[in-house]
Amino acid sequence: MANRLAEETSPYLLQHAENPVDWYPWGEEALGRARAEDLPILLSVGYSACHWCHVMERESFEDPETAAYMNEHFVNVKVDREERPDVDALYMEATISMTGQGGWPMTVFLTPDGEPFYAGTYFPPEPRHGLPSFRQLLLAVDEAWKTQQDDVVAQARRLVDSVGHSARIEPSSDPLTSGFLDLAERGIARTFEPTYGGFGRAPKFPPASTLEFLLRRDSDEARAMIAKTLEGMAAGGMYDLVGGGFHRYSVDDRWLVPHFEKMLYDNALLASAYLHAWVVTGEEHYRVVVEETLDYVLRELRLGDGGLASAQDADTNGVEGLTFTWTEGEGVPPELLLPFEHGRSIIRGSLDPELRVRLLAERGNRPQPGLDDKVLASWNGLALAALAEAARRLERKDWLEAAVGVAEFVLGPLSGEEGRLYRSWRDGKVSGEGFLDDYANVAHGLLELHVATGDPRWLYEAHRLARLAVELFHDPEQGGFFLAPTGGEELVARTKGLDDNPIPSGNSMLAHVLIRLGRIWGDDELERLGVSVLRLVAPMLDRAPGAFGWALCALDLHLSVPRELAIVGPVESPVARAALASFRPDTVVAVGPADGIPLLEGKGLVDGKAAVYVCERFACRAPVTDPAALPFSAR
Repeated sequence: MANRLAEETSPYLLQHAENPVDWYPWGEEALGRARAEDLPILLSVGYSACHWCHVMERESFEDPETAAYMNEHFVNVKVDREERPDVDALYMEATISMTGQGGWPMTVFLTPDGEPFYAGTYFPPEPRHGLPSFRQLLLAVDEAWKTQQDDVVAQARRLVDSVGHSARIEPSSDPLTSGFLDLAERGIARTFEPTYGGFGRAPKFPPASTLEFLLRRDSDEARAMIAKTLEGMAAGGMYDLVGGGFHRYSVDDRWLVPHFEKMLYDNALLASAYLHAWVVTGEEHYRVVVEETLDYVLRELRLGDGGLASAQDADTNGVEGLTFTWTEGEGVPPELLLPFEHGRSIIRGSLDPELRVRLLAERGNRPQPGLDDKVLASWNGLALAALAEAARRLERKDWLEAAVGVAEFVLGPLSGEEGRLYRSWRDGKVSGEGFLDDYANVAHGLLELHVATGDPRWLYEAHRLARLAVELFHDPEQGGFFLAPTGGEELVARTKGLDDNPIPSGNSMLAHVLIRLGRIWGDDELERLGVSVLRLVAPMLDRAPGAFGWALCALDLHLSVPRELAIVGPVESPVARAALASFRPDTVVAVGPADGIPLLEGKGLVDGKAAVYVCERFACRAPVTDPAALPFSAR
């Protein structure tokens, strides 16, 4: 018989719907039963593409004896971390506080009031590598709850007092200067791994936000770090040379052996990073990576309604990487094969186009990994930005049509009657109210779509969502923004996401959005709200700059001389294309004609021709209609 998860929308929760465990989704029903029966809560958090989540399910949650013990002694709660980032962030902070490390599956034991008292990640079915078996852990926690409950509750309350640290950080009152950017670049350089690129040792995660910051730095050292990292990541292995797109991370230093799940957010962020690197350097290989990655996204992740699915699984038929690995008998030149596991190999090397097409067709006939087909507003916002900007720069109308489809979906099925975003959509059902990163990333994507299309609707919507985010998430006492909206469900502590790995935090992205919108609207208050985030992270920038790459991008924008481009007329016009050709992240853009956008007020066509107005703090030069007459600052 199916358990309560059968009524959920999350593919991850549905994967567990036929476990013998009496799973509850997170909510008052589970918490209420725990309080009524004085039972501890076993909270298990993961996501559908997580390999070790599947392993623990097969080993423990599908085992009838283990499930029977769980059902008798605990209230068992399953959470999809992608649908409930607030629950995940809170209890991950507790897990790291208790154990010094985190990851998924995350296993946390809570009091009936939701206070954590013991935590870990994956537990094996038998004792292994210094870990107790999962059954041993269950017995020990049950015994402690029954015989030492007062001590357990006291420990949980002490832990609650220590988590939610991000919500209590006080803003810096020191001046924000370019010295922060210089120190951050030097700090990042100290962690650079010069042999294969990237920062730190294995496992290596793609550092998209750090690369975006380095692309804004004018130094030989920054350029060298960018080139080595981009080349290393795209060499094959973590990058799928056959089908395009990036797997989630590499378990080795060489970017060779990945965990094979493919996440929408990684591919969106990396497509943007490679695109910007192509614009800056002209390196043709970067453009190819952009094209292959975004073609992969639309081929494998695009759903019929226009939204984009969240991820592809690491496993096929229970075997990690089965779809993506090869044997010598499958027509791959042996010099391109590097050993993986189970007699299978990973492709690395140069594929000629004909071989790539043949291998992709052959791979398409194999069993395919599972698809997490829920549509997350946050990740669709990142993909919207990548598709829109790449469509404009690489003249891909199909990508632009797809970007408009994503925007229509997010502002349609993923939005409520009052224009507030939902977190997730699947199969016609929405799940949960939107979080900070949903609003920030969608607004970011809409800004890029406005520049790509010239349609003021997208700029108006970006402005509306950003103002709504301020209303819902702003912390008027310390500055910055909470992860969950004011007036929503109250957890035992409130958090502010500040870390930009693996994706930009909602705080960093909203800061970047607010500064851009503040300059388009001439609204100093919007910029001040964005800067309030930077004052929270400033004291941490010198200690761990690699954790705040997107915040550094926002700081770089804030410290730049305000420059604006007002374009009136088609963005396809030669003068508009010339003005927008270079990578100038210090410049904001508005395209008209349009009413109610201060940067565009009083500006029109010139003799019926499209015109570009190059401005600095709203002081604009004479309009230009000839690309050759553009001032150097706009080229």
